[in-house]
Amino acid sequence: MNIVLLGAPGAGKGTQAQKLVEEFGFAHISTGDLLRAAVKNATPLGVEAKGYMDKGALVPDELVIGLVKERLAEPDAKKGFILDGFPRNLDQARALDAALPELGVKIDAALLVDVEPEVIVNRLSNRRVCRNCGYTGTSADAVCPRCGGEMYQRDDDKPETIKNRLDVYAKATEPLLGYYEDEGLLVKVDGDRDPDAVYAEVKERLGL
Repeated sequence: MNIVLLGAPGAGKGTQAQKLVEEFGFAHISTGDLLRAAVKNATPLGVEAKGYMDKGALVPDELVIGLVKERLAEPDAKKGFILDGFPRNLDQARALDAALPELGVKIDAALLVDVEPEVIVNRLSNRRVCRNCGYTGTSADAVCPRCGGEMYQRDDDKPETIKNRLDVYAKATEPLLGYYEDEGLLVKVDGDRDPDAVYAEVKERLGL
C-alpha cells in the first residue's frame, strides 16, 4: 500500500508512520531526510539542492520530485511506502501524480491524522527534550528518565512559534485535503486519542 501522510505539526503522524513501518515493512520516506542524505552524499540532485539551501531558498519542487522518484525506485519501496512531508501543497501533489506512472505506482490513500489546533498547541508546548540523549518527554519530567540529563523546551515548541507553524500549514497544506478527497483517496482519523487507539483505526480504515 502506498500512502501520503497528512496532518499538522504535532498531530502524531510520525508515531503512526513508525507503527506502520514496524508491522508492515513499508518504506518511510521523509523528504527532509532525503534532502539531507542527498546533500551529505553529494549526489547530482544533492549538489543542486545544496545550492538553494545554502542561500536559505526553498528547494524547487522539480528537484524534490526527482529525489522522491529516485527513492521510490529502490527495492524496499516496492512493498509499499509512506510519503511523509511531501506533497506540501497542490502544485507538489499534481507533480507527484504526474511522476508516479513512470514508476508504475499510484497513491492508494491520503491518511490525515486530524487534531484540533488548540490540542496541538497544548501538546507541543508541554513537550520537553533531553539535551543529552534526545529522549522526548513532557514538562512533568524534571530530569530525563532515561539518562538523568537536563530536559529543555525547543524554541519551535513555544506557543507563539507553534501557532505560526499551524498557520503556515493551514495556508499551504490544507487545500491538499480537498484535492485528495476529490480523488476519493482521503482517509481521516481522529488523532486526539491514545496512539494505540489511533493506530487501530488507521489499520481498520486502510483495510490492513
